[in-house]
Amino acid sequence: MPLLKKYSKNLIEAGTDEVGRGCLAGPVVAASVILKPYFRPKYINDSKILTQKQRLEIDNYIKDNALAFAIAEVPVELIDRHNILNASIHAMHLSLEALHTQPEFILVDGNRFHPYNFTPHLCIIKGDSKYLSIACASILAKNYRDNLMIKLHDEFPQYGWNKNMGYATKEHREALIEHGPCIHHRKSFRLDYSMGNG
Repeated sequence: MPLLKKYSKNLIEAGTDEVGRGCLAGPVVAASVILKPYFRPKYINDSKILTQKQRLEIDNYIKDNALAFAIAEVPVELIDRHNILNASIHAMHLSLEALHTQPEFILVDGNRFHPYNFTPHLCIIKGDSKYLSIACASILAKNYRDNLMIKLHDEFPQYGWNKNMGYATKEHREALIEHGPCIHHRKSFRLDYSMGNG
């Protein structure tokens, strides 16, 4: 089923999404996108079901053809201090704030959000598979975060972040047992997998 272009009729509408909420390492990243009325995607869907090649092709198309887009990250220190939910919402707020055109309505992927700048919003579970602007935001955020984790992999190659992107894969858990956590790991998450299957 094709993705819906808008929820509101005449308002400037932004879609926002975060990536990396469930990771053991690295920042949480969010993007916000406002689409032009006649935005015509080649193929855009939830970033989780697209191939890396497809996501990279779409990335430039979104940036070249969106009315506005912005990407923001919240570091590990703030995740540990304020918890991952609040850090994820803060990242979405930062990306919305960075848009050169401010939205009049916000579509949010997921079921939790804090009001932003007195702007009405709607939370949509699996919104990245329902609304085009959220799907675009998901793609931009994932590409940005994947590239960041690949760069961090060069600094700490033992964790395999160029493949697992910081998620709790078997390889990543085994590396934590062998090497322990590094500065990019979220200390507020359960990182000791030696006593169980985590």
